[in-house]
Amino acid sequence: MTEMSAESAPPERACAYRILRYTPNLVRDEWVNIGVLVFDPQSGERRLRLIEEQSEYARIRRLHPQADERVLRRLRDDLENRFESAYGTQGRSTNGGVRNGATLQELLRKWDDTLANVLQLAPQKGVLSGDLDAELERLYADHVALAARDGRAGVPGSRGATRAYCTQVFKQARVWNRIERSIRAEEFTFPGDPMRFDYGYRRNGTRGFVQTLSVTRAAEDAKLLAYTAGKIQARARFASEFTAVTDVPLLEEDGRHRFVRDTLREVGVEPIPVDSFAVWVAKLKPLIQ
Repeated sequence: MTEMSAESAPPERACAYRILRYTPNLVRDEWVNIGVLVFDPQSGERRLRLIEEQSEYARIRRLHPQADERVLRRLRDDLENRFESAYGTQGRSTNGGVRNGATLQELLRKWDDTLANVLQLAPQKGVLSGDLDAELERLYADHVALAARDGRAGVPGSRGATRAYCTQVFKQARVWNRIERSIRAEEFTFPGDPMRFDYGYRRNGTRGFVQTLSVTRAAEDAKLLAYTAGKIQARARFASEFTAVTDVPLLEEDGRHRFVRDTLREVGVEPIPVDSFAVWVAKLKPLIQ
C-alpha cells in the first residue's frame, strides 16, 4: 500500500469523537463498544461507523447472550435518520456532514439525554486529524474492532480492512470527491432494506455500485450482494453496473471461490481482487462524472 506524500496530505485540524456503546443493562453499568462517530466541531463534517461483520455480532452475543441483533443492525440507519431529520437535505454537505458544527453539538447533547438505554455515547474526546475517513478507521481499529489473535497475521483482512484500502486508492487517484459512500440499498429495492453499498459512482448515465467482500471470512455474503444487484437491475429505471472487491483472488481450483465467482457473475457483478483495485480505479477515473 502506497502512503500519501507529505505534500499531498491535508493539514491537520482539531476534531472530536464519541465512542458508541451498547448498554443492555444500565443497572449493571456494563457496555461494549460498537461504533465510532468522528466529526469537526466547527464545520459539522462527520463520519460514522458501527459494527457490521458477523464475527462482531457474535462477540456481542458472547458477552450479552440476550442481545437483540435486529436492534443492533438497525442502529446505523436509525442514527442516520436522526441526522437527516434534524438537518434535512439542505443542511447536509456532500461529504457526509452538516454545515453547522454548533447545531451538530446541540444534537449530540440532546442524544445524551434521549437515546434509548441500549445505546450510549461515551464522553467526547479531541483528536488532531487531516483526514476524517482515515481517522475513523484508526479509531474503529483501536476501540471497536476485534483484537487480532496470535498467529493470524497471515489471514486475509475483513471487509473493513479492504474498504480502508479502497478508500485510500480512491483518494490517491483524486476521484474521492466524485465517489458516493455508504449508499442505502432501500433507495432502489424495498423500504427497510438494511444493506448499504460501500461506494457508488456515475458515468455516462450509468450508476455504478462497488461493494467489498471478504471471501475468506464471509463467502455467503456473495448471495446477498447478488440478490440485491438483481433486484436493483429489475426495479431501477437506470442502467447499472456492479463490482465486488474481494480480499483474495478467486481461484478456479477452490470450490468456495468458484461459488463466489459464479454467484456474482450470474447477475452481472464483476469480482475484482483487492490487489488489482488500483488498476481498476485508474481505468475508471477518466469515465466517472
